[in-house]
Amino acid sequence: MIKKISIQGYEGSFHQVAAQHYLGKDIEVIPCATFKEVVKIAANTKESDGGFMAIENSIAGSILPNYSLLRKSNLRIAGEIYLRINQHLMANPGVSLEDIREVHSHPMALLQCIDYLEKYPHWKLIETEDTALSAKYIHQHRHKHTAAIAGDLAAKIYGLDIIERRIQSNKKNYTRFLYLQRADAVHEISDSNKASINFNVHHTIGSLAKVLTQVAEKKVNLSKLQSMPIPEKEWQYSFHADLEYDTIEQFNEVLESIQDYITEIKVYGNYKKGETII
Repeated sequence: MIKKISIQGYEGSFHQVAAQHYLGKDIEVIPCATFKEVVKIAANTKESDGGFMAIENSIAGSILPNYSLLRKSNLRIAGEIYLRINQHLMANPGVSLEDIREVHSHPMALLQCIDYLEKYPHWKLIETEDTALSAKYIHQHRHKHTAAIAGDLAAKIYGLDIIERRIQSNKKNYTRFLYLQRADAVHEISDSNKASINFNVHHTIGSLAKVLTQVAEKKVNLSKLQSMPIPEKEWQYSFHADLEYDTIEQFNEVLESIQDYITEIKVYGNYKKGETII
């Protein structure tokens, strides 16, 4: 049975690339304009089998609104994948570098490729809402003087030729994607080695430090700690933590040991640490 997966962006986006690497190419993606829509559809049993959502980038950092979306949802993290973001300059067949007058792409993609683009000061840069949508647009309109910046999959889907590959300024640009499923659809992973949790600590001196000390004493690696304001409690914060462990017993010992220092905790999931796709 083909899985239906919600993604942010259009067909050919990096979200689709991540989903295909993790689940295989035999999936049906449900393009969404916003991350909020991705989460909403991923939680609906009638619409999808889950969703893929970017959570952080090695250059830009955490996508804070997505942590809040995850916290408010009933979705679980079933897995993750780290995808190298390679941006390519592409155009319709027959268009050469000398023909280009405009370049369309998402503002972040344009910024990521600014060193390359500055070599062509006569090019007009057009900001769009999505890299893959830019590729689709120049394909549909048969532009002969316009190029797009997007990924390999977008070029393949929309029949574009890649004129220049990997034009991003920083060649080590990676995005971490989470595979989200409803709690009743997640299967227990016997050899899991990573977990994501969200917790609130007592509003007293040293509470967070005591939590972190317990994590270290149990020889569990804290690979991510992200603070987020609690809207209904001014100047108080909740914390997202990613924990890497050798055995599930280690993780359970951590949970037990921090109970005296926290007021709330939510376990998003236990899963396998994701592979890096280059």
